[in-house]
Amino acid sequence: MNRLGTRIVWLSFALLSVSAGALNAQITDVDGLRGVVAPSGTLRAAFLGRNPVQVQINEQTGEVTGPAADVARELARQLSVALEIQPLPGVAAVIEAVENGTADIGFIAHDTTRAQRVEFTQAYIYGHNSYIVRADSPSQSFADFDRPGARIGAIARNAVDLHLERTLTSAELVHLPRDTPDTEARRMVLAGELDAYAANKQRLAAVTTPESGVRILDGSVLPVEQSIVVSQGNEAVVPQLDLFIDAARDSGLLQTLVERYNIAGVEVAPRARR
Repeated sequence: MNRLGTRIVWLSFALLSVSAGALNAQITDVDGLRGVVAPSGTLRAAFLGRNPVQVQINEQTGEVTGPAADVARELARQLSVALEIQPLPGVAAVIEAVENGTADIGFIAHDTTRAQRVEFTQAYIYGHNSYIVRADSPSQSFADFDRPGARIGAIARNAVDLHLERTLTSAELVHLPRDTPDTEARRMVLAGELDAYAANKQRLAAVTTPESGVRILDGSVLPVEQSIVVSQGNEAVVPQLDLFIDAARDSGLLQTLVERYNIAGVEVAPRARR
């Protein structure tokens, strides 16, 4: 079974450990929302297949789990429709799928440049970003690396790359190709080709061990707002999706998912309309 870019159809749903009956608020217009976001009777949800903050794909079975996948399952359950999961290779692919109608909803991090193309709900979780730096580096803060001559790497067009492009004042931002492995970025830091590498904390934790020669800076350079997106033609359904996220937060479902997957640097997002 292909792992990325392959549509994985889920025709039945098991209830999550926090049942939908525990939700203290429900989508107020189920029929209306279903008619807009799942008119075919199947909710087609696109995800970042390589982002562990969203989904995790079992290498042997192709099963997709993770916070975003479980949020999509719960939404499909409330709408009484099947769910089709589409792990895609990057943000551009998710946005394009939502724009061209091959996906009904997408899961990506909010950014002002992306909001020019798709409509965002409020965040359901935050995924924090940091730097890996050489273990022997005397620098302790993000500000210490925003200095002339410093080179900070990030995967091109990722949320933290877009953020640093706007906020760095002195350091050089190195836009790494999208297929750059985190292990290669770590090598570049150890070799002195980069002074720091920015990514979400889960990805950084996967390449940081006591023997790795690198460490993760404390704190968060960017709390990434993981959100649901719909096409700009469907912006009227965003308040209903926000209500769904409110209910998932208030019931404890989102906290259960954060604890279940134990992903570094992830927490439930506070209630906040855009």
